[in-house]
Amino acid sequence: MTLALPGADGSLRGYEPRTEPLAVTPGTPLTSRTVFSAAHVVADPFADTTPDSPAAVDWDATLAFRRHLWSHGLGVAEAMDTAQRGMGLDWASAAELIRRSAAEARSVGGRIVCGAGTDQITGGGLADVRAAYEEQLAVVEEAGARAVLMASRALAAAARSPEDYLETYGHLLRQAAEPVVLHWLGPMFDPALEGYWGSSDLDAATGTFLEVVAAHPDKVDGVKVSLLDARREVDLRRRLPRGVRCYTGDDFNYPELIAGDDQGFSHALLGVFDPLGPLAAEAVRVLDTGDTAGFRALLDPTVPLSRHLFQAPTRFYKTGVVFLAWLAGHQDHFTMVGGLQSARSLPHLARAYELADGLGLFPDPQRAEERMRNLLSLYGVNQ
Repeated sequence: MTLALPGADGSLRGYEPRTEPLAVTPGTPLTSRTVFSAAHVVADPFADTTPDSPAAVDWDATLAFRRHLWSHGLGVAEAMDTAQRGMGLDWASAAELIRRSAAEARSVGGRIVCGAGTDQITGGGLADVRAAYEEQLAVVEEAGARAVLMASRALAAAARSPEDYLETYGHLLRQAAEPVVLHWLGPMFDPALEGYWGSSDLDAATGTFLEVVAAHPDKVDGVKVSLLDARREVDLRRRLPRGVRCYTGDDFNYPELIAGDDQGFSHALLGVFDPLGPLAAEAVRVLDTGDTAGFRALLDPTVPLSRHLFQAPTRFYKTGVVFLAWLAGHQDHFTMVGGLQSARSLPHLARAYELADGLGLFPDPQRAEERMRNLLSLYGVNQ
């Protein structure tokens, strides 16, 4: 039956839902690229919480989703911004998430990296920032996982020069037990990170970022770049020391960056690989055979959905990610920690459903259609 979906102009348009999902099944491990999906958390819908109270997480559903990603050969990037770090998920819950997911990864043989930041503090000087990073780094390392040093709002506020970044990251890298991933998250994802690395001039900031890497290449597994600028990412990865990976965090241009060129390619650590997990893994397996055209044929059609989910204000992309997880049957409700399910409009969600359904992302299209109808009814759209 045709669905009436609301558009941005307030009008309703007819959409005929897909009847069969894309045929994708778990396959062999990925070999040509290292690929992580930044995974969302599933809220406890029955917890009596408010947007200001500590997060209430449904641990069983949250870990089940990570097993889903691992089953398709993807790694999990845990406790990153996709998990609502700094947007509903407090540090106490993030620490518990890291411990539980790392243990689950060991039990199933899944690959995992975990975010270490400073979100247990909201201010302070450089010494406070270092101490906060050290606390979180210790939690990740004690859990037996590799750390992703996340960009810090507190450092952005406390730093007065590029040298403050060089000193802070140098201190952390020298004491890290294992090589880490350095994360550069642009202000489109978090406005509080404007001027990170000591300058709003991206060329100058890139220079400082690369200086950190060059000073400690043995302690940097890779860098994750989330600037939504493919040209800048390609330039940066060509300047990395040998052996340091570039993990694309560009949810606008990921197919071309992962495919690469005659001078190299990017690995991936992407929030959009949460809803795209099985399809993304299948595309990389095609790339593993050397079939770049086949890889692009599978992944290029997903870009309109990703660009829609990550449209400005980009930081609210998590709402669309969780919405699609609900439609796909990975959770029984569309509730988010901090009440963030309200961060996107009904027309935005309707377009996300349409694009995802067109790609065949829903294992049970009929269930997805029924849930979409229920949501439309709650908003007063009568079919």
